[in-house]
Amino acid sequence: MTAPRTMLDKLWASHEVLRRDDGVSLLWVDRHLVHEGSHHAFAKLAERGLHVAEPDLTFAVVDHYAPTRDRGRISDPKIARMIQTLRSNAARHNLRIFDLDDPTQGIVHVVGPELGLTLPGLLINCGDSHTSTHGAFGALAFGIGATEVAHVLATHTVWQRKPKAMRITLNGQLGPGVSAKDIALNWIAMLGTGGAQGHAVEYAGQTVRDLSMEGRMTLCNLSIEGGARFGMVAPDEVTFAYLENREHAPNGPDFEAACRTWQKLTTDEGAVFNSDVALDASGIAPTVTWGTSPEQALPVSASIPNPDVMDPAKANAARDALDYMGLAAGRALDGIPVDQVFIGSCTNGRIEDLREAALVLSGRGAKVPGLVSPGSARVKAQAEAEGLDRVFIDAGLEWAASGCSMCVGMNGDLVGEGKRCASSTNRNFRGRQGRGARTHLMSPAMVAAAAVTGTITDVRPFLQGRAA
Repeated sequence: MTAPRTMLDKLWASHEVLRRDDGVSLLWVDRHLVHEGSHHAFAKLAERGLHVAEPDLTFAVVDHYAPTRDRGRISDPKIARMIQTLRSNAARHNLRIFDLDDPTQGIVHVVGPELGLTLPGLLINCGDSHTSTHGAFGALAFGIGATEVAHVLATHTVWQRKPKAMRITLNGQLGPGVSAKDIALNWIAMLGTGGAQGHAVEYAGQTVRDLSMEGRMTLCNLSIEGGARFGMVAPDEVTFAYLENREHAPNGPDFEAACRTWQKLTTDEGAVFNSDVALDASGIAPTVTWGTSPEQALPVSASIPNPDVMDPAKANAARDALDYMGLAAGRALDGIPVDQVFIGSCTNGRIEDLREAALVLSGRGAKVPGLVSPGSARVKAQAEAEGLDRVFIDAGLEWAASGCSMCVGMNGDLVGEGKRCASSTNRNFRGRQGRGARTHLMSPAMVAAAAVTGTITDVRPFLQGRAA
């Protein structure tokens, strides 16, 4: 009798070509996503006179350096060169490229799912750590380095050591104003940025089942901030409803057959995980980071902790973080002034995220400037069709084009030195949004509330009497 298997076991076995004596597996890659930062890997191919092994399974996306304004004339020569290099490599290897003027352009981890390139059971690689996003569909998805990108381009396989299996089970109903972003920041704050190190995280439980695909993508996207190799959610009816009629998904009888196959990817009853964590989601509040690591996060109603009474292993990091952030222990998070806000990124730039932010901003003005960058051209078009763009513009925020934008600051969208930003992005490391920038991570709805008050503030009072 076959032993019960986890979803990780099933996905890994279905892609394993061979296993070396040291336990490292050679895995077949179903989708390879490349962006401007992949130029090093293409250069390695050119040095060896190699071509892309599977051009039909390799997709190029302009996102990291994509300007969110004046795309017709890029003034920064470095940005223009990076984008042109990707265009040249895509043309040389006959790759489908989602360029700046493409109606399906956007952030790679938004474009893949919305076009149906991301499907349950696939192995998806990209030279970007947040490739974990695609795991929300029951895919084996993880970021790889430049050398690995070159290997995948040349062979469409990747060498990987199988991670341990970890399950985070969430049950309980989320309260008003609490989202997948808050779930992720909550567990990372509890377990630490190394809490899932060496593991693949499978999210389970009724709370996860109740999340939309957008919410599941946010959860899997942030898995790596807790040290995980990647995150996953087993495919179900929510997954299938999202994928039906997507361009690159099966259709008709083929789709129905695919759904029957995808349903078998779930973890078997009785399967054993290396680590099992159970959380009560009903106790999670809107959460915000106070330091320079995603684990330095607390409910918005809390006060900044005192490093003197913290675990000695984390005390010095906390002191350094507070010094960089210009904050003091004991200060309430609610009420800390912000200089600007940002809504977007592969974590929170989807249509659901924009709707949640617009719900808070509707009929209200922003006290601080801010930028809203949709996750893709399609999200932008849909938001405009729903009138969300007018809500942001009328509030005083800037409505821009799609791209990684202020999350990484590679395209010129930056937070000024010493300025404080309420951001819906995924990382609050030193200088992440620009030299000397001070970043507070939170949900899009919380960012919207910060825009209205000019301070970090609890979003829940802003939602009273407003239907989602």
